[in-house]
Amino acid sequence: MKKVKIAGREVFPIGLGTLNMGDKSNECDQEIKAIQTGLDYGAQVIDTAEMYGSGNSERLVAQAIKPYLQNREDLFLISKVLPSNASQKQLPISLDASLKRLNVDYLDLYLLHWQVNIPLQETVEALEKAKNQGKIKAWGVSNLDTDDIEKIRTFPEGGNCAANQVRYNLADRGIEYDLVPLMNKQEMPVIAYAPVDRHNSSGTQLTEQNVLKEIAEKHQADIFQILLAWSIRNGKTIAIPQSSNPAHVLNNVKAAEIPLTQQDLEQIDNAFPKPTSKQPLALW
Repeated sequence: MKKVKIAGREVFPIGLGTLNMGDKSNECDQEIKAIQTGLDYGAQVIDTAEMYGSGNSERLVAQAIKPYLQNREDLFLISKVLPSNASQKQLPISLDASLKRLNVDYLDLYLLHWQVNIPLQETVEALEKAKNQGKIKAWGVSNLDTDDIEKIRTFPEGGNCAANQVRYNLADRGIEYDLVPLMNKQEMPVIAYAPVDRHNSSGTQLTEQNVLKEIAEKHQADIFQILLAWSIRNGKTIAIPQSSNPAHVLNNVKAAEIPLTQQDLEQIDNAFPKPTSKQPLALW
């Protein structure tokens, strides 16, 4: 298991996504236990956003991490600002609200959730200001393709962009054509959301693919663990699967221990070929 370098830190490569968590009061206890199970078994990265349940996810995360705050430096908290709030005026307000909901003094990473009509340079300047104030340790982006990543690099402080969070899994490999090479060149890790997609592009269940069944059996693992192990295979990707089930979270975290061989990877590439041309960025 290789830790991944991000924003001057080295973190466990499988984190915890929190989309749709905190919305149902009767499920919160189990969701908190799921997050805490992940932390107890080595996960450090927790990903949330102001958009998730209009703050419900951040509030749930606050409850889950409360017993761990004495070792705050071991956690790696990520939240995201909505594009409509990513202006010089509004971003500080959104950030303060996220910090209050999370009940922490700072975020380890603050991301632009996606980009719409507020100029990227204005957002970067607002993020840099928040960093200089100590409210965030680092900033990055989400759902941005190569053109925007290259544009950010032209800004005076664009080189401080610490990560790009994008959809990436065995069924969505499009970023490998040009986005991943660009990010590798800039030493910018991928944060992979939806890393366990159950279908390929033709709608076939990935869990029914013989090659994945064979590799899972070889490693005494399940197919979901193989999909996760594949997503973090290069040591430059942090996967953030979401689960409200503590047993599933433990299963996810243990996927980091699976050493896929070169033969495994070649078999997977043969069944699920790498992209050979530019593809639209997969979203949601």
